[in-house]
Amino acid sequence: MPSSHSAVVASLATLIGKQEGVGTSLFALAFIFALVVMYDACGVRRAAGKQAALLNKLIETPGLTGVQVSERLVEVLGHTPVQVFVGALIGVTVGLIV
Repeated sequence: MPSSHSAVVASLATLIGKQEGVGTSLFALAFIFALVVMYDACGVRRAAGKQAALLNKLIETPGLTGVQVSERLVEVLGHTPVQVFVGALIGVTVGLIV
C-alpha cells in the first residue's frame, strides 16, 4: 500500500505551490515538511520496525533471556522507499488535479 502520509504532505506542498507560488517561503516550509515526513516514514520508522522484529525474536529464544513479556512489539511501522515514492506521486497528482 502506498504511504498515505507521503500522499497527504505531497498534496499539501503541491497545493501551496499552486496557490502561493513555488518561490514563497510558505512553499519552502511545506516542501521541507513533506521531506521530513517522507524520510520518517521510510527511514526512521522502518528501522524501528526492524529493531522490534529482532527484539521479538530475542525474547522468544528459549534460555536466552529471563524476561517475562506480556506483549510483543509492533513490527510493521514504516514503509518501503517504493511505497513512499508512490504515495508522494499520488499526492502530487491529486494536488495538480484539485
